[in-house]
Order: sequence, then structure tokens, then C-alpha cells
Amino acid sequence: MTSSDLARTTNLDAADFDAIVIGGGHNGLTAATLLAQNGRKVVVLEAAASTGGAMRGFEFHPGYHSAGLAHIVNRLDPEVAKLLKLNASTTSGAPLPTVALSPDGKHAVLRGAYGETIEGVSPEEAKAFAAMRKKLMFQASILKRFLKRRPPEIGKVGMRDLSTFAGAGLSLITKGREEGRDFLRMLLMNVADVADEYLSDDRLKGLVAFDATLGIHLGPRSPTSLLGLYYRLTGETDGKTGAQYVPQGGMNTLAPAFEKAATAAGVSVRTGVHVTRITADRGTATGVILGTGEQLNAPVIVSAIHPQATFLTLCDTAELDTGFVRAVSNIRSKGNVAKLDLALDKPPTFTGVAADDHRGRLVIARSIAHVENAFNPAKYGEFSPDPVMEITLPSLTDPALAPSGGATLSALVEFAPYDLKGGWANGKVAFEKIILETLEGYAPGLSKSIIASNLMTPADMETHYHLPGGHWHHGELQADQLLVNRPLNAAAGYATPLSGLYLASAGSHPGGGISGLPGLLAARHILSGDRA
Repeated sequence: MTSSDLARTTNLDAADFDAIVIGGGHNGLTAATLLAQNGRKVVVLEAAASTGGAMRGFEFHPGYHSAGLAHIVNRLDPEVAKLLKLNASTTSGAPLPTVALSPDGKHAVLRGAYGETIEGVSPEEAKAFAAMRKKLMFQASILKRFLKRRPPEIGKVGMRDLSTFAGAGLSLITKGREEGRDFLRMLLMNVADVADEYLSDDRLKGLVAFDATLGIHLGPRSPTSLLGLYYRLTGETDGKTGAQYVPQGGMNTLAPAFEKAATAAGVSVRTGVHVTRITADRGTATGVILGTGEQLNAPVIVSAIHPQATFLTLCDTAELDTGFVRAVSNIRSKGNVAKLDLALDKPPTFTGVAADDHRGRLVIARSIAHVENAFNPAKYGEFSPDPVMEITLPSLTDPALAPSGGATLSALVEFAPYDLKGGWANGKVAFEKIILETLEGYAPGLSKSIIASNLMTPADMETHYHLPGGHWHHGELQADQLLVNRPLNAAAGYATPLSGLYLASAGSHPGGGISGLPGLLAARHILSGDRA
């Protein structure tokens, strides 16, 4: 924050804070921590009763708790972990296996960081997967250079931007001309074609297709769908690219760790506080008004909530350009994933899955065709009678989620369109029945163990987590909504057309997932003193 920023208030002594952060998710807390560590007086305002955002769990049946939308960590940035001084039990753990389930009980199991070793496939297939993995890991590392820093401004490329481009180019050059050509060839391909080039095992193809499209409104044969897998592979945990883990004590330990770091830095955290308006004067943000009528003033406002909620709900659109408001309205942000939580009287057993592997990620995606056919109805506002899904058993890593002897199961189910034809009030029961029948096919007897269930559709996520459209990434992770266009070009670098207002949510660069990077990079930009 520069002296000119501070001077924006008519009377500096009247400013309650140097910075107000709206939203107590991990990005908001990360931004607040860095600002406070640099001497700023910061307050975080969170509407819910506790911080954590999408990591925030809830009791869906007496004694049984959901672990929230985020139930696995696979991209917590090392710089964020260092900034927040998170302990090792929070930032690392044994990489979880991924089990590509097969109806016949003969599953493929990926171990290590995204299949460093594979069980249940032929030696030839394991070798082919290793070659594809090596190729994709390298190409994702090229893109990762651009995700770890503020996106360059079109027409205003600085030395740091040039060094990033040069570094990416050097990485390609050192790999040879053929590797460079391959990178350009594959960059915008669909994931199905890439999987077909390397693999012959339908289980592995289905898994790769699922991972590339989870949380994105694309099928595996849609152009650019490989970008979703690239994005996943830009993440790292404990120095292992592509690895996934659950913190010691479960996911419910992670949100408090972010809050603890913020308060240790001197941040004031207020929960149960609703921001109803961002105040502005002649194009400059000046503070916020709360639901109680209280007004807080600050020369810097950091919005770590959905961009559409920021501009269309909290801002007076008269302070913004008409074209900008229209562009914000057109951000594609309709979720297509449902989340089912089950309260069980005992831990389930999936046929053919080793006992220890139940702690990992179980994926139902039999083939590329299965994922594609599950996606096709969503294009017309319908759900599939044969869905694909990712299953975890959170209570195995966090016993506090269920009573002694009991268990919880969580399933992320594709594809569940936000705008369901006929509405979710009518379709919810039918969709849940399909999901349960699918699970029963892989875990016989599961239905007899169910005490209670809770299905959250994208519409439910919108209500519970205050997410417009129920999209956990705060906007589609597609080519036209990434980098210099995230969430849109006029607000791609965290600064916005409203001077003093900055974005720092998953809707900003580089995107969603528990990384903390949008918050970290936004705070760095604010501290740089560059208002653009």
C-alpha cells in the first residue's frame, strides 16, 4: 500500500483499517496474513459462523459431519505454507492412492504422486502410463511458471514477464525441437485423444478423463479439455507434483490453521458478519457497510469472494462501466458437480479394494466413453443415469467426523447441471437414487448401512457457501477464463476498475483449489504499490 493509497481517505485517522478483506476462506486469510506481516492493520469479515470457505464442514446428521467441499489437498502452494508457518502435519502427508474402480473388482491402483507406480495393469501399460505421465508433468511445469505470478498485462509486458517467458522457452529448448512441437500440438487438445495416444487400458483412460473434467463443464472429447488435467498437475504437496494427501487429523484441521496464522500476524477476524455494500466515492472504494448498518473505512478493500457477488451485489454498478458490468454478468460460473455425504453405521467395503486403500480416492469412471456419455445429458440440462464420481471415506482419516463404529462417505458426482431441466426440487430424489444404486454395485450392502444422506447440488452449494452458480472454482477453468482473462481482462491482475478494490478469490488468477495463490499474489500486488 503506497502513501497515495492511504491519503485517499479524507481524514487518515478516521480510517478504521489499512485493509478490509471480505471473505474468510483460505485465500482471504492468506492475503490478510501477508498484508498484516507487512505492518498493515487488517480485518477479515466472514459471513459464516466460522472461517474456511469451501473447506468448512457441517453436521448433516447428529454425530456425523461433512468434511466440506474440499476433502483432499493436492495443490497447497509451498510459498503459502511457508508464509503462514503451517506445520508439517498440515502441509504434508503420505500420498494417497487412487483406485480406478472396475465393476469386476479388478481395479487399477495408482500410488505415489499421480501414478509413480501402478498396480493391476500389464507391465506394458504401466510403461505407457509412465511415458504419458512424464510428458504431461513436463508440459504442466511450463504452464506452472505462469500460475505462480501475476498474469502479464496485455500491451504492458515488463522484465519479470519476459523472464517468465524466457524461462518457459528455455525449458522447451533444452528438451529439443520435438518436445517444443509436441507441447504446442497438445496444448489445446482434448484429453481423450491424448489418452488414446498412450494408453490401451480403459480404466486408466477413464480416470484421466475424469480428472481432466472434474468441476469443469467439458467432456473428455471437448476441445481444450486437456487443460483441466494440466491444471491438476501444476499442483504439488510436500514437493511432490501431482500428489494428494489429507492433513493429519483430517481436512477440518486445515481451515483453523489458516485462521491461526492470520491472527498470529495481527489480523482481526470477525465471523457472522455480512457485508452488504462496498462504499465508493467517484470511482474509489472507501470502505464497507455491514448488515448491522455499521460502516468500516479503509483505503484498500480485498474481495476474496466470487467476482460476480463482488461487482453485481456489493458494488454500486453506477460506479462501474456498463460494458464491464455486462462482462461480469457473462462470466461462466454454473457448477456441474454434486456432493453426496452418507452417514453409515460401519465403514463400507468396496469389493476388491485393499483395506488401506479405502483411505485413498476411489474413482468410478470405467472408460472415456463412460465419462463422455455422463457429460452429454448435462449439455441439455439433464443428469446421467450412469454418472461418474470420486469417492472418499473422510472418517477414516478424521475419526471425529463420525461416532465410534460409524463412518462417513463423500462422493463428488459428475455431471449435475446447475440449471437442471425441471428443477432440482423434482430431480434431487431421482439423482440420489441413481448415485446410491451405482455405489451399491461397487460396495454391496452399503445401502443397508446408511443412517442418513445429504445431497448437495450446485444450487445447494450456491446457498450454503454463497457461491453464485454453485461453482467451486468461482468460474470455469477454461481457456477463455484463464490467465489474462480471469475473471475477465479488465480485472485479471487483482486490481479492478474501482480504485482501491482488489480481487483475491478462486475466481482470480490462477484459479481454484486449496493453493492460496490468488490471495498471496493479490497481497503482493497491493504491497507493490502498483494500482493498475
